[in-house]
Amino acid sequence: MKKVMVGMSGGIDSSVTAYMLQKEGFEVEGCYLKLHNRTDGYHEQNLSYIEDVAKFLNIKYHVLDLSKKFEEEVYDYFVDSYLEGTTPNPCVKCNRQIKFGAMLDFAKKHNASYLATGHYVKTDGKFIYEADDNTKDQSYFLSQVDKEALPYMMFPLSTYKKEDIIKFGAKLDKAYKRITEKNESQEICFVETVYTDVVKRHANIDIPGKVLDEKGNIVGEHKGYMHYTIGKRRGFTVYGAQEPHFVTKLNPKNNTIIVGKKQALEVNSVEAENLNMFIDEKEFECTVKLRYRSFSVPCKVTIKDNKAKIFLTEPAFSVAAGQLAVFYEGNKVIGSAWIKATS
Repeated sequence: MKKVMVGMSGGIDSSVTAYMLQKEGFEVEGCYLKLHNRTDGYHEQNLSYIEDVAKFLNIKYHVLDLSKKFEEEVYDYFVDSYLEGTTPNPCVKCNRQIKFGAMLDFAKKHNASYLATGHYVKTDGKFIYEADDNTKDQSYFLSQVDKEALPYMMFPLSTYKKEDIIKFGAKLDKAYKRITEKNESQEICFVETVYTDVVKRHANIDIPGKVLDEKGNIVGEHKGYMHYTIGKRRGFTVYGAQEPHFVTKLNPKNNTIIVGKKQALEVNSVEAENLNMFIDEKEFECTVKLRYRSFSVPCKVTIKDNKAKIFLTEPAFSVAAGQLAVFYEGNKVIGSAWIKATS
């Protein structure tokens, strides 16, 4: 009987993942990651849900404290990105470094053949693929996972819709009644309300500054550049504006933001770096997602010195430095890279 370590959050997706694998005949153990030091009862509540499920399934579970590594690899990166005027994606970093990095190492040390999670995504051990339910697909967030980790990854929910998982969860008896009370996991687990509350702990972000147009003219005022991301259209003043203006660029050095009309957000090419590729080709055509929930755009890609130039065959909008460009061939992820600049 092969052992599978299941990353458990206390929510219904990871709970049903453990239940499914046990029914398939695997020896299942759970693993809860303590990644940060929230003081609002976050961990205690999650662990109480996991305790219910573990008792019902009669399985062992571990609590793995990776808070120091998480702070260094994910939290600090998140804060530094906003200070530098870029838009971070901490979940992508966490999946590579923590969940399918450190937790996978932990699973192997405990003689598990696989690490399973409740992500909605597919893998065949060589590539990552979109889940059948496009509304829940998380392939974008797993596109930076090291390809050496793929043979050890399992995603039992990949072919199901959320409503199917809720039905499966009902078989967990009394534990189900509690885990369904738990709110859906928020996108950024260490952000209790809004991201600015986190950044405020490390810097004064409420320093008013000037709003500039694309020619460098002062056209308005804002409340501090870290309150804005590319494409945002509210929270700043443009004198006498008759139509919407959008943030097109942030300048941390002088605390200014540049705004323009919607067409100013149009992007035709992207430069990206720190690639994670599952194919060897250096020139290829594919589609690319330039942010989560965006539509895939056809493109041509050239790679040199671990940097990619992405030429879009149709324009994209609101593309932000610091986000991820994920390359797809149909529903298959063939690689990804961090966006550095656009034009």
